[in-house]
Amino acid sequence: MSGLDDLTREELKALVLKFHETAQIQQREIAELKAIAARQSERIRELEEEVARLRGGKPPLEFCVKPNVSKNEKGPRKKRKQSFARVNLVATKVVCHCVDQCPDCGRNLDGGHVKWRHQVADIPQVSVEVVDHLFVERYCGVCGKRFSPDPAVVLANVVVGKKRVGIRLMSVIAHLKTVCRVPIGQIKKLVETLWGFKISAGEIAEICHDVAALGESVYDGLLGEVRGSPVVHADETGWREDGINGYIWSFSTPDVRYYTYRHSRGSVVAKEVLGEEFDGALVAYFYAAYNFYEGIKQRCWVHLGRDLKTLVEKNPDLPKIAAWVDAVMDVYHRAKDSTKQDYTELERSRFKTIFERELLELCQPYVKVRTAPERILAERMTKFIGELFSFVGNPKIPSENNAAERAVRPAVVARKISGGSRSAKGSKTCSTLRTLFETWNLQGRNTIDACQQMIVASAQ
Repeated sequence: MSGLDDLTREELKALVLKFHETAQIQQREIAELKAIAARQSERIRELEEEVARLRGGKPPLEFCVKPNVSKNEKGPRKKRKQSFARVNLVATKVVCHCVDQCPDCGRNLDGGHVKWRHQVADIPQVSVEVVDHLFVERYCGVCGKRFSPDPAVVLANVVVGKKRVGIRLMSVIAHLKTVCRVPIGQIKKLVETLWGFKISAGEIAEICHDVAALGESVYDGLLGEVRGSPVVHADETGWREDGINGYIWSFSTPDVRYYTYRHSRGSVVAKEVLGEEFDGALVAYFYAAYNFYEGIKQRCWVHLGRDLKTLVEKNPDLPKIAAWVDAVMDVYHRAKDSTKQDYTELERSRFKTIFERELLELCQPYVKVRTAPERILAERMTKFIGELFSFVGNPKIPSENNAAERAVRPAVVARKISGGSRSAKGSKTCSTLRTLFETWNLQGRNTIDACQQMIVASAQ
């Protein structure tokens, strides 16, 4: 800027006027850009509202980034009732290691005692066993006839029909696909790597279909057990079939997990599965597809508790909402405590009525009050008031639907891995195999052995 010293007064005035005009032009451009940005923001808001309306009132999608997990201060560790130290296994082989000669003087050593033990668990390297079953035909000179063994009888516990894959390997493949959720391509590589057996992806898919077909009678029998159960947990989750959205429905009892695939998410599916003979208690969340059932219903308090917690988080500056939520949850906790006492049926019925009345009193001030943040949850609890405390009248009914949540989780993980199934046959196979293996696992059975036993029994 040292060159300004050489300018005359008139030249400096002209330079200042030029800078002033440039500043005015830039200010007008900035004002115009702000007006354009404001119009674009308003248009974006209108489009988001339109998208939300088309999506059924759901909020617009946001950039999905999970927040960091807060590191809470840990209190003193709870003392365990039992030790979980590693337990020595039953040895299948014992190898003794000892020094035969003194390393100093060379004298032969014998006897001694075990100073310490180190257990090593490993698996032996095994190659596939290929057995040629030769059926020899023999001639009887007395009868004048030729005889050979019946393949169906001889191979009844070895193979299904004319397949080349044995029953044990069929069970392992079905286990890997269903329980371990291993994709077919990876099963192909795993079988070849572990046992040196080359098998095609198509053959693996057919094996899964065959195992599901052989388990059809067991699958239908488990549906009968669900319908006869005193308590059933129900839930559903998304599943795609050949790129088309559908749903896997789950119906669980303490001993059975039953799955079925449908394109619909309507009540017609629950009606079809439960049938007219089901007269137990239905535990579900607040989805309307379960409203058809006229018997005892219990709505999930865990789902309700999550929504109440979300309400508090969205209104951190309104302490009255947090107080209201605490009052609602206090009613629930006192209801849970009542189930731990040995009351008569009449007393439980009276407690149920008392808790329902208390909850209604908490909700009533916010019903149909459009400006109240509590309105939606208050109206929901008012609508389902007769189905929120069924667990008080019958302690055998859970107050939450955690069993159904645990049942659908494997299907959710499998959906994230595979994206769904490619055909109606594939969806049917997935539902059948998942029902069989999840039920066996729930019952504490070895799923591979159980599958093998089922195949042998069904193939006879």
